[in-house]
Amino acid sequence: MQYLKEYKINFFNFVNQENAKLALLLNLIEPKSGGVLLAGKRGTGKSTLLKAFCQILKQLSIPSVQLPMNATEEAVLGGIDIEETIKTGKRVFQKGLLSRADGGFLIIEDINLFPQDILSIVFEVQTRGENIIEREGITLREPAQLQILATMNPEEADFSAHFLDRFGMCVIMDEIRDKEKKAEIMQLNTLDECYFTEKWQSFKKFQNYREFTKKVKVSDEIKEFISELVLKEAVSGHRADIYLYYASKAFAAYREEDNVTEEHIKAVAPFVLNHRRRLLEQEPEETEQEQKHKSHDSERREEQKYRGQKNPLSNPQESQGGKSQNIPSIEKEEIFPVGESFKVKRLFFKKDRIIRQATGRRTKTKTKTKGRGGRYIRSLLKERPDIAIDATLRAAAPFQKNRGRKDTVVIFDDDIRYKEKERRMSHTVIFVVDGSGSMGVEQRMKAVKGAILSLLLDCYQKRDRVAMIVFRKDRAETILQPTSSVELALKRLKEIPTGGKTPLGAGLLEAYRLTRRLQLKQPEARFLVLLITDGKANVSLSGKNTFEELRDICFLLKDIPSTDFILIDTEKKDNLIKMDLAFRLAQWLQARYFLIEKLKSETLFQIATSLK
Repeated sequence: MQYLKEYKINFFNFVNQENAKLALLLNLIEPKSGGVLLAGKRGTGKSTLLKAFCQILKQLSIPSVQLPMNATEEAVLGGIDIEETIKTGKRVFQKGLLSRADGGFLIIEDINLFPQDILSIVFEVQTRGENIIEREGITLREPAQLQILATMNPEEADFSAHFLDRFGMCVIMDEIRDKEKKAEIMQLNTLDECYFTEKWQSFKKFQNYREFTKKVKVSDEIKEFISELVLKEAVSGHRADIYLYYASKAFAAYREEDNVTEEHIKAVAPFVLNHRRRLLEQEPEETEQEQKHKSHDSERREEQKYRGQKNPLSNPQESQGGKSQNIPSIEKEEIFPVGESFKVKRLFFKKDRIIRQATGRRTKTKTKTKGRGGRYIRSLLKERPDIAIDATLRAAAPFQKNRGRKDTVVIFDDDIRYKEKERRMSHTVIFVVDGSGSMGVEQRMKAVKGAILSLLLDCYQKRDRVAMIVFRKDRAETILQPTSSVELALKRLKEIPTGGKTPLGAGLLEAYRLTRRLQLKQPEARFLVLLITDGKANVSLSGKNTFEELRDICFLLKDIPSTDFILIDTEKKDNLIKMDLAFRLAQWLQARYFLIEKLKSETLFQIATSLK
């Protein structure tokens, strides 16, 4: 076992984490099982287990290629071999990482920290099974039949559900709390040499298991059982069915059994299905009498609230006879505490074509920063601050013989290429908050403040500047000018009162004015307007129909360049009467629409906890 000395802990000696080891072995037996994602907190052994597994792959002559976090698109897909091209005078192609992993595994550590564009390329090539290169005068097609083995710590960054679904299996690696097992781990890590168990001899059989899977039969009844199981788990798409099919065959081969049974499927189903589940809010069950009582209460509240109104957008204090109605719940002013915060789901915004000086962590943008700032994504003929040395050499390399090269590379002006770079930028986020009396019903404002606090923390992490507008009674007011101080924003949030009418139009108009003023000072800035309301406006600014006035202001806002919109609907959707007016506003603004509870991020750890 001399070859295992370069890594002390071999695969079979790895303490605990039996599910992770089984998932890796199943992908070794049947590559169509879709790869494995090992998720867990730091110190759970994700990287150690993968390295030990790669030692086994090495002995079986199966390729395993590591994808570095700073890998460029050229390194991933392949490009010109400059040295050979200069020698021969012809373009010579150098294989990329994906082509070198053909027939084996691509290893990606901390996959949730990788750039999205690089991951998109990797998964596209993996799905296609072929690496297509069209660049710099080269047209090539190379096989790239590979599976991805990855690790991630969900606490460090979110991971796109789209990319998560591309993995055939996912295993949550929990921390080890057992005293004896921790002592065993310590002993393994303090040995001078690696030792192995008798399991290594049985592992040699895995070379034959791949052939054995071709003999494993799957009956029509078993296929139907797989489909029923996936439907029962409310998993969308078809990848789960396909990966579960191949994983079950691999497990049957691992057990050296000729036919897939329900037992095999149930054994591997958690690996395939757990990360595809979505958390559903579980509300306590109510008796029929409680539901009826709640329905009557909701109906009575809504009738009292809208009694005498001409339409839902008119003034709630004007009755049909033109007389004022006293509604204490609307007029009473109250300051609600801030509710519980939560982790906000990842918000994505489209990249624009503006080249700017940028800092932050929100959205990718092209940058004109000279030097080390920004990520080099491709080369251009159009002049930029930085010269792309690699692309310039590749352009000049085929012509060195014709130019009479002796000791140095001869470069003409036409060969020079420039770097196009990108980096993440921050946004200016403008919170437009409904502080009217309707937000005090059932203490909705407490939950709203909790959601705003959660969004403020997300803005702080992304290095955004925040401003805050509150509309209530008959006016809108900017209570917080753009700032990077989350402490100041939290202080203003706590002081927001609730009560009075709903001048929604005034709030939107104030957001328009503030955005335009800031845009004059910072033409390259990007803005995000976060509107938090139930949409039940009842104050007109111009005397026109409130509904038409709101639509005109929304169209005015929507035309502001470099501005995105998110609308968070605070209306209680379980009431008998619901208006869905906020959804109409979202359509006019072309805004992303959320209910407060839908802002919460569903992490792998939450899903795993819900299954225990």
